[in-house]
Amino acid sequence: MGILDLFNRFDINSGVKESNNTPSAVILDVRTRQEYAQGHIPGSKNIPLQELEQVQNVLRDKSIPIYTYCYSGARSRQAESLLKSLGFVNVKNIGGISSYRGEVER
Repeated sequence: MGILDLFNRFDINSGVKESNNTPSAVILDVRTRQEYAQGHIPGSKNIPLQELEQVQNVLRDKSIPIYTYCYSGARSRQAESLLKSLGFVNVKNIGGISSYRGEVER
């Protein structure tokens, strides 16, 4: 985490609300499968950061809105960069579930 990250905080709660109001948006949890199983944002998809290059097998439309999150926001920031390098054009890091105030699914 760099010094600029201190000034660039993400609000996962606003991000989830925005994604819910965006047609065809995908909320992408990039934590491990074990972390995902312990609790995740309802309706989110899980592709761990280490397997993210396989996203093209799941999401074929590279213009689809993708909202990434993890535990703290660090992995989701990496995921945002990787997805953009793979050609996805509408990607937004919404931060970490540690700040999420909504209900979670298990």
